[in-house]
Amino acid sequence: MSKSASFLVEGNAQLSGSIRPQGAKNEALQVICAVLLTAEKVSISNVPNIRDVVRLIELLQGLGVAVEKVSDNRYTFKAENIDLDYLQTQEFVQKASSIRGSVMIMGPLLARFGKAVLPKPGGDKIGRRRMDTHLNGLQYLNVDYRYVREEHIFLLETEGLKGNFILMEEISVTGTANVLMAASMAKGVTTIYNAACEPYLQQLAKMLNSMGARITGLGSNRLVVEGVDQLYGTGHRCLPDMIEIGSFIGLAAMTKSAITIEQARVDMLGNILPTFERFGIQLEIQGDDIHVPAQDIYEIQNFIDGSVLNVYDSPWPGFPPDLMSILLVVATQARGSVLIHQKMFESRLFFVDKLIDMGAQIILCDPHRATVIGLERKSQLKGIEMTSPDIRAGVSLLIAALSAKGNSRIHQIHQIDRGYERIDERLNALGANIQRIEQ
Repeated sequence: MSKSASFLVEGNAQLSGSIRPQGAKNEALQVICAVLLTAEKVSISNVPNIRDVVRLIELLQGLGVAVEKVSDNRYTFKAENIDLDYLQTQEFVQKASSIRGSVMIMGPLLARFGKAVLPKPGGDKIGRRRMDTHLNGLQYLNVDYRYVREEHIFLLETEGLKGNFILMEEISVTGTANVLMAASMAKGVTTIYNAACEPYLQQLAKMLNSMGARITGLGSNRLVVEGVDQLYGTGHRCLPDMIEIGSFIGLAAMTKSAITIEQARVDMLGNILPTFERFGIQLEIQGDDIHVPAQDIYEIQNFIDGSVLNVYDSPWPGFPPDLMSILLVVATQARGSVLIHQKMFESRLFFVDKLIDMGAQIILCDPHRATVIGLERKSQLKGIEMTSPDIRAGVSLLIAALSAKGNSRIHQIHQIDRGYERIDERLNALGANIQRIEQ
């Protein structure tokens, strides 16, 4: 998967058939870090084979974790012989700084070994993503840290984790995950208030409990953790990726295609389906599958008083920020107008200039808000050459390109590969024509 690879996308795509979402990226990053909490074997299935997950697994292998790839999407991990000296190497710094998920090795390493090193982590360029929530939460558990500015690394250590009452300063998924993993082996009781409660966090807590942890309050913003001395091996299966599910709904709507999304865990999708329905998109729930029928026109609803719909992202169970760019693209061909308000990240809307070049009617009000005036299919988007700035914007541009008139070329598709497993192959199986061009 070269960083210089591109997608050549044929427009006017008419897709049909069934597709199964990959395992959840954000959950996989959390539960893979959790294997560091025990010396026993942990088996994880439905792991997405994507760049960020593969890089995290390679990072753990460098630390000494024995990893066996049982099949494409199932791994076993045994963190029996951890090499803490690896934390001081340039290779560790390089690998850990390349992925945002590496931040979640802090909690497990502190819980088992009393020390951790973390370079300033990478990830999407979607605005400031502070480390304060992680570090302040760990401080409450008796962790000391310092930042070595010349090397851009955090050094953390503890003489022993101690339970405490922690009021999280923001609802951070990865911050909550880090503190939760550390607290699971701290002395005494920890209460984490203002905790994130995403399904992925619930899954992490269930996995930890199956390893011997004592966590209550799952699914709420108040987690109570009774620390234990040791955790054990377990088996775990990741949820289907809700962001892929939302992406496929948007793809079906934009291309007027009939698509069935299989085994979607509808019970864990929160506000996602009702929000797409407010855009006039028909959804048929068939057991645990979602069928999106072919639809020529979909109409955005107004608020009850007749004012223009305002859709914004918020912590779970609100609408997830990773799907805001998908909604924005879907709105470009809807009947009606909508204000898209991306509250949680400040640079997520900076891809709309590409959509405007394709013919969309969008007013970028500021870094957080964009007004979309739907074209109602009266004017088709046109194919252009463009670059993917991050994972979610990249897939949004891919969806726009598949619906457009003519061909498009999308550069920097390694961003898409970071979050979507073999997306070109899987969509081509539905009737798309996406060529991967290696340069």
